[in-house]
Amino acid sequence: MIQLTDILRLLEVSHVPATEKREIKHAQAITDATFGLHSIGWCSDKNIDLLRSLTHGTVIVSNAGYEKGTSLNGSICLIPVDNPRHAFLKVLQAFFVDQPIYGEINASAQIDSSVLINRNTVNIAANVVIEKGCSIGENVTIGANSVIKSDTIIEDGCKIGANCTIGGIGFGYELNEENAYELMPHIGNVHLKRNVEIGNNVCVDKAVMGSTLLSENVKVDNLVHIAHGVQIGKNSLIIANSMIAGSVEIGENVWVSPSTSIRQKLVVDNDALIGMGAVVVKNVDASSIVAGNPAKPLSKK
Repeated sequence: MIQLTDILRLLEVSHVPATEKREIKHAQAITDATFGLHSIGWCSDKNIDLLRSLTHGTVIVSNAGYEKGTSLNGSICLIPVDNPRHAFLKVLQAFFVDQPIYGEINASAQIDSSVLINRNTVNIAANVVIEKGCSIGENVTIGANSVIKSDTIIEDGCKIGANCTIGGIGFGYELNEENAYELMPHIGNVHLKRNVEIGNNVCVDKAVMGSTLLSENVKVDNLVHIAHGVQIGKNSLIIANSMIAGSVEIGENVWVSPSTSIRQKLVVDNDALIGMGAVVVKNVDASSIVAGNPAKPLSKK
């Protein structure tokens, strides 16, 4: 059973009213009709008036929201923090999420004998295939049915979802003398740096030469295609259904919204934001916001 005092300790909040012996059983949205005495949720400042509808429960709020919230409904236990959403994330991670058990490799997984891997520090699900020459770091998780193609490098702390292909051959063809297309050999690899996270049903192609590189803390959503030779900088987010064509360079702290398409060999500079459904056909300047088809600048951050 989760004690509210344990949550306060995690969030480094010394004391709030109504904490004695309160137990927390559910993490819920405060708009959930079943939100009750043993529930915990969070509330942004703009939605603070929603607390009027609550009669019981525990809600994480901002320090400013705490001052206003106490006057709305004194029966609710409010926890004041600097960033309520992030605090709620920490609570979920600590108390409501099953953590991977490292050292577990499903019997159906196929790992080539040449792979550099510490089997005591990974979690590998059913039917995973890891081909020759790969290097797998510590605290890595790989979901069911994913295939890690030859020579892929996966550093510490990476998470790969189910049904992914990492390091496959990209779509690069050249016309020969008979006017028929021949596949360009891909002799490079994919390199995932520390703490990269990849969702389900994602394809990351290896480079023709060199590496397709996802830098530290890059996060990739479900159903994304990242083509050969792409370079993605630290802390960038690539969101569902996006297509990043070959040799694109994406800087640090870039946000690529759902269903974006980026033409090959373009540069998207640091801190840029690509709007939902954008078709990017020109380079994107640092800190700019672009959207539309074709994508056009809207403003600077």
